[in-house]
Amino acid sequence: MGNCYVIVIDGLGVGAQEDAAEYGDENENTLAHLCEATGCKLPNFQKLGLGNIIPLSSVPANNEPLCAYGKMREQSAGKDSTTGHWELAGITLDTPFPTYSEGFPNEVIQQFCGGIGVEDVLVNKPYSGTEVIADYGEQHLQTGLPIVYTSADSVFQVAAHVDVTPIDKLYEWCDFARQHVCTGEHGVGRVIARPFKGTPGDFERISDKRHDFSIKPPMHNLLSSLQQHKIKTYSIGKVVDLFSEELFTQYRRTKHNAEGISQLLSLMSAVSDSFVFINLIDTDQKYGHRLDPAGYAACLQQLDRAIPAIISKLQEEDLLIITGDHGNDPTSESTDHSREFVPILLFPASLSMDINLGTRQTFSDVASTVSHFFGINVDFPGESMLTME
Repeated sequence: MGNCYVIVIDGLGVGAQEDAAEYGDENENTLAHLCEATGCKLPNFQKLGLGNIIPLSSVPANNEPLCAYGKMREQSAGKDSTTGHWELAGITLDTPFPTYSEGFPNEVIQQFCGGIGVEDVLVNKPYSGTEVIADYGEQHLQTGLPIVYTSADSVFQVAAHVDVTPIDKLYEWCDFARQHVCTGEHGVGRVIARPFKGTPGDFERISDKRHDFSIKPPMHNLLSSLQQHKIKTYSIGKVVDLFSEELFTQYRRTKHNAEGISQLLSLMSAVSDSFVFINLIDTDQKYGHRLDPAGYAACLQQLDRAIPAIISKLQEEDLLIITGDHGNDPTSESTDHSREFVPILLFPASLSMDINLGTRQTFSDVASTVSHFFGINVDFPGESMLTME
């Protein structure tokens, strides 16, 4: 049977979808604009066929790509990581998760404060995570009030200094918000605990202690189906934070892409007949949101250098899928995600229905493909890209 690996390069889009204007993203094209702005060379991705998906100024098409290639259209409403990963796992959302461009309503904040025993919160508006602690961290130290903020994504974020609020207490606050505040019409995709340390002028987020409390996905999904059929499931990176922890046999959170790649290579030597779901977050979190095309390009080149090692670890019966979850154009004026097609690379190409997979109608083609690979008959919205019996 073999192993199936799905690698999600967070925020890697390949051009605006037909409905992108509804999201203000009609001019976005993360990968093409990145190549134009930086001249980014990706020789190993070029061998796989990345340059065959759309024209890229610095990554030419390959006449004999190692992968079947194409792009996928998102059917769900939204353009965030939870929505994208859920659709990859066979879940389509008709209504996007709520966002709060003006901050959370008073009743939400009051319920949160009452539940955790504080008088008020600081900020309560969209803010950069690094800037919010720089601007409000000292006031937080003086008052002990939690810093609550959001972003363009559907998130309720709580930041607190470890000397004011122990990390376990912060987790309790966020769990309360997940269970009792951010529900129903205010059911954001994620409640995120953001502990930080340091002194005024030198505050620093403690990235490996961040914890996401995600809304639980509908139980008809790829991961639950695999578990029902006794297929082991593994998460690397933030995937576990987008799904229920109980949906994974084992999960490994990571601080950055280098660790994610290292964990993947290690796991590839240990698993058999298993599904491994990997998110590589730096392209989105560190560079897309911060409008840093040079950093984004260097991040892709880091992964490009790892491609030969990943391919060499694959067994003859294994399947590798590389894709994205949404766009995040670092050359844009917007720091938000973008409504884009995402790439699909499928290795080995010999398993695919065609070398050119064209434009797939839903991210859920991945769920159907993985199910087909493991011989499971499940009625996800997508279609399998494989020809294997």
